[in-house]
Amino acid sequence: MKTQIMNLGECRVKSPLLKIFPLKESFFVTDKLRIKYNCYVDHELHDNRHNIQSFEAAGPREKIFFNPENTCAAIVTCGGLSPGLNNVIRSIVMESHYRYGVKKILGVRYGYSGLNPDNNYGFMELTPQAVREIHLDGGTILGSSRGGTEDMEPLVENMKKTGINILYAIGGDGTMRGARKIAEIIKKRGYEIAVVGVPKTIDNDISYIQRTFGFESAVSRAVDAIYSAHVEAEGAPNGVGFVKLMGRHSGFIAANTALAMNDVNFLLVPELPFDLYGNNGFLYHLEQRLKRRHHAVICVAEGAGQELMAGESRVEHDASGNVILEDIGHYLKDKIIEYFAEKKMNINLKYIDPSYMIRSTPANSNDSIFCAMLGQFAVHAGMAGKTDLIIGIWNNVYTHVPIELVISERKQIDPNSRFWYNVLAATGQPVDMKNT
Repeated sequence: MKTQIMNLGECRVKSPLLKIFPLKESFFVTDKLRIKYNCYVDHELHDNRHNIQSFEAAGPREKIFFNPENTCAAIVTCGGLSPGLNNVIRSIVMESHYRYGVKKILGVRYGYSGLNPDNNYGFMELTPQAVREIHLDGGTILGSSRGGTEDMEPLVENMKKTGINILYAIGGDGTMRGARKIAEIIKKRGYEIAVVGVPKTIDNDISYIQRTFGFESAVSRAVDAIYSAHVEAEGAPNGVGFVKLMGRHSGFIAANTALAMNDVNFLLVPELPFDLYGNNGFLYHLEQRLKRRHHAVICVAEGAGQELMAGESRVEHDASGNVILEDIGHYLKDKIIEYFAEKKMNINLKYIDPSYMIRSTPANSNDSIFCAMLGQFAVHAGMAGKTDLIIGIWNNVYTHVPIELVISERKQIDPNSRFWYNVLAATGQPVDMKNT
């Protein structure tokens, strides 16, 4: 696991924060400060420092790389919407302007496409006044889009021509892959431009990051959908409340929502394939649940059960290169109705899909705090000339993580983990629903 962070060069400029925070010992950090990857202590390895994997600590440095008076920063938001985007934008602007004295901050319109001069989107000037109240709204004032990464050369040249010194890229896995390409081109050409990523995805599926912003707000809104499904299910004979939530490859939203409510009886996630039919299939267990309790609540992540629908249509990709998923919600709803019709067993099924309501909601209180901190730590890293990295959090401490490491794998639920055991305890569903 390579965790070394790239620097543009030696930091020779005294940080303006020295005038604000004179207690250097408690505020500033050095590159020598590391955060352990594994918080558990193995006594056999405790004294062997070579075996301790760690991340570089995030935070302000006493000396920085860029002279604030001559620095131009740019912020780009990419991919799907997520609660907290405006909060991060505001935090970066406020920290850059008031703490470091950076006067020129540009907003890139509509994702990476906005860095391509051929699109003529132009830049938005971001001042404290312009971002004063944006944290109260969902979405992003900059707009967002997928794609725009087919040819990154014009994007980098436009950044150089515009005089951008730091690019703050806010997004998920696809965004970070794009940021990595930009950083590689910058390095190849010898430009002094820092690229700093901020982890955004409601799926919480970015590796080596404890959590991403927007995730907690998404779970909070998803809880409302489960509550409604439970009320509907209990209010009718053989009532079935069925909720589809986001989660393309990782079922963290669905799993955490189930834990938050404890009203979900069947949780279906991409990490655990299941059978529909047979004596250990999902539909059999649903039937047994209805015979015992006369109601049931089902929660499914959008990426679950894709293998059941394989071959129904050709594989297509969106602008970010993601496989366009089949709709497990409508597919499963139809299969449930067909199954019980054949059994001549009346059910009352209510289907709820709150996906875009969840993505567009403003950040809740905890996410708002988290976003503010991520924005501040991103500025500390950028001004210090750190590049090709993402601001992370690990064991509740903020870290610098190389983008290359972040995009090397996707974080998913471990079916053998204590977390998944807690989910099974909350739902009461079988450990697996496969016939073999």
